[in-house]
Amino acid sequence: MENKKTVTHVVLTGGIGSRLWPLSRKSMPKQYLSLFEGRSLFELTVERNRSIADKIMVVGNIDNCHLSKKVMEKSNLPYVNIVESTPRNTAAAIAFAAFASEPEDILIITPSDHIIDSMDAYKSAMDEAVDKATNGFIVTFGIQPTKPETGYGYIERKGDNVISFREKPNEITAMNFIAKGNFLWNSGMFCFKASVFLEELKAFQPDVYEKSKLAWDNNVNGELDLELSMDIPSISVDYAVMERSKKIKVVSSDFVWSDLGSFESVYDYLVSKGHPIDENGNMSIGTSNYTAFVGVRDTIFVYTDNANLILKKKASQDVKKIYNKLEKEDSDLLN
Repeated sequence: MENKKTVTHVVLTGGIGSRLWPLSRKSMPKQYLSLFEGRSLFELTVERNRSIADKIMVVGNIDNCHLSKKVMEKSNLPYVNIVESTPRNTAAAIAFAAFASEPEDILIITPSDHIIDSMDAYKSAMDEAVDKATNGFIVTFGIQPTKPETGYGYIERKGDNVISFREKPNEITAMNFIAKGNFLWNSGMFCFKASVFLEELKAFQPDVYEKSKLAWDNNVNGELDLELSMDIPSISVDYAVMERSKKIKVVSSDFVWSDLGSFESVYDYLVSKGHPIDENGNMSIGTSNYTAFVGVRDTIFVYTDNANLILKKKASQDVKKIYNKLEKEDSDLLN
């Protein structure tokens, strides 16, 4: 009888969610906001994979680990806690999880801020991925696109083979991708054996491998040293491994998926859950005050205690510009 393989769900919690300012702040990034029927995206992510994984690892940073801890205590699940002293991008974050695992362990890597519906389709995609990972492949999840979205990267594929990864396209390019029919949204979720990922990382990005290993070997209860961490090159897993490895397979999935990276996607999600909008498609978020919209349509009003945002739904990607401007000014409004 073969040993049952251990499947570990690795939750990456690093992002700030700058396109969801002023709701998302450094002290309360979007994955911890209880916007979703009273629960946060982080909580929903953990719940979703309970039935699929045997173990949970949370890779977070010194600023948000207390927020993760709160959720994990509430859900009553034991977990391995990895605390980065400074963000070093996804290649290093995933390397830490792999170093913390047994070589044969299967890791399912997911961000903590995605919304996913249609659990049957999700579960069968996960089963297929675990199967491929067991056979030594690095699996990336591609989502069947429902529109020419410019906020996501794309995967060009033939069957389950990846032809290329593409950056976020402009509108015309996105329309061409959709028309071709063999392009999927890049979900930023992965599945592989810990040892296979580390071999590939070592082959393509030995500096990230060596320096992440050194930082991990000197961890204290999962907490990483600042100086050793600062030495690790800040490189995304896409660039470090996915775009270079010959072991990549894609699982094409048609579960409902959104990275809720912008107010447009939050708006669409909230509408699907019955959040009120007026007859011109205007929505207010964050206040139950009576809010009247006159002479405008598809406009979102976001209320918080010390900052408000009013935007056209279509301009959602531009919120980042405000965040960047406030960051340059070292504004308290980001905290």
